[in-house]
Formats: sequence, structure tokens, C-alpha cells
Amino acid sequence: MQWRGRRESSNIEDRRSMGGGAARIGGIGGAGAIVVFLIAMFLGVDPSQLLGPGGMDQGTGGAPVELTEQDKAEGQFVSVVLADTEEIWTRVFKEQLNRTYTPATLVLFKDATPSACGGASEATGPFYCPMDKKVYLDTGFFTTLHQRLGASGDFAAAYVVAHEIGHHVQDELGILSKANEIRQQVSQEESNAISVQIELQADCLSGIWAREAAQTLGTIERGDLEEAVNAAKQIGDDTLQRNAGQRPMPHTFTHGTSEQRSRWFMIGLQSGKLADCDTFQAENL
Repeated sequence: MQWRGRRESSNIEDRRSMGGGAARIGGIGGAGAIVVFLIAMFLGVDPSQLLGPGGMDQGTGGAPVELTEQDKAEGQFVSVVLADTEEIWTRVFKEQLNRTYTPATLVLFKDATPSACGGASEATGPFYCPMDKKVYLDTGFFTTLHQRLGASGDFAAAYVVAHEIGHHVQDELGILSKANEIRQQVSQEESNAISVQIELQADCLSGIWAREAAQTLGTIERGDLEEAVNAAKQIGDDTLQRNAGQRPMPHTFTHGTSEQRSRWFMIGLQSGKLADCDTFQAENL
């Protein structure tokens, strides 16, 4: 992916130099937190939904830290990808909906930071908080994506950003609030099924972003799209549960299978139309 030297977004809130205490999930730290992290990966809305009564301790503020060259490069990379999503969704909203797109803010942090949806940490993974309309991302997740989940490449990392911005697009369209309202009124299994529809739609929206990036921005290189499709496959609920040493349990899925996630990404990539990403009306997910 061609990103160096390109325009960066002004909607970045960089908290990384502020430091942050290590967060604990429901009193769980270390390996236990990693297991929860793998299962909760890409929840994308409110990470506290899977944490239970204990919730997440946000940790205590740490000493200021100096950003490394890698930190700076990762921050620039995220900022460029965010700028691309802003350009693309501004155009798509205008052309397909005759509406104005309002960009989200993306918060970069290290270890842990507060959000309107509860604590954000390396254990929750990246997520979008509709209460403050911000995406929260610890760029250390990119290392996890590569080393633990087998999804390498800069375009795989860009897909992470695009997926979370996809939730903001849902929020802008009023889809996210309606879906989450219904989730509060149904059984856990039904709520999980709606969560799957939310996540697969965000994957489809990510596909629209990738299509536009290839056709209008010219930033896509050979192998980039394959990296994104592989990333979608590696974060399917069935694959994550197997990697966590569990037998896949479909009734607990909150994001969709590897096959579903990669397929809905491809639907958006091939179509480019918002109307084709309506997972809530699809006869077969």
C-alpha cells in the first residue's frame, strides 16, 4: 500500500505519549486477558458487552513515554488511512445518498485509556464507541494481528481501521443505534445474531473502501487486497475460538465466521454500493 508522504487526517487524537496503566478485564490480567481479547476481537462497538459484571479496570495513569520511530511511523500510517476513509466516505455519501459525511475521530493510545464506552486497552482490541463517535486503537494491535492472528501486511492493518470506520458509517446512517436498541430487548442468542449482522455489514463497508482506494486513490499495490481478505478470514469467530482452544459454538458468535467475513468484504469490494451491504435483509449471511 502506498501511504508514505501522503495527506494525513486532522481527526487524530494521539494519547500515546501520555502513557497508561495496564488495564485488567474483570480482574483478569495476562494470559486470561489475551483469551478474552481473542474471543472479543473486533466487537467494534462496546467491549464491555463481553466482560461481565466485573467490567474493565481502566488502569492508572502512567508516566509520560517517548514515542519510538516505529510508533511515529504507525501513527502516520493510521492517519493516512483515516484521511483516505474520510475522502472516500465523503464522496460515497454524496454520490449514493446525497448526504454529508461527518468524519469520526480516531484515538491512538498505549496500553489503556478511558472512553465513553468504558476503558479501552490492548486486551479489548480496536473498537468504535458510538457514545463519543471515536475509534480507539492501540497500534500495538498491528503486531498482534501479524504474530498471533496470521494477518500480515500494511493493507491488513488498514483494513482494521476501515472496519472500525465502517461502524461509524453505520452510526451516521442510524443503523447502529437501531440495531443496538433491539439487542437490548432480545435474548442473548438473538443479540449475538444481530451483532453478527452489524459486523458483517462493517466488513462489507470495508470492501467499498478498498474498492474506492483502488479505483480512485490509486494507492493499492499487488497483493494488498489479498492481505485484507486474509485478515477478514483470520478474525472469524470460528477461527478465533479454535485458536483459543475452544470448539466453535455458533450460538456465541458475535462477528461471523471466517467465510462470512471474507465473503461480505468481497461483496462490498465487487459492488461498491451501500445498498448491497444490507446484511439485515439478507436471506443468507
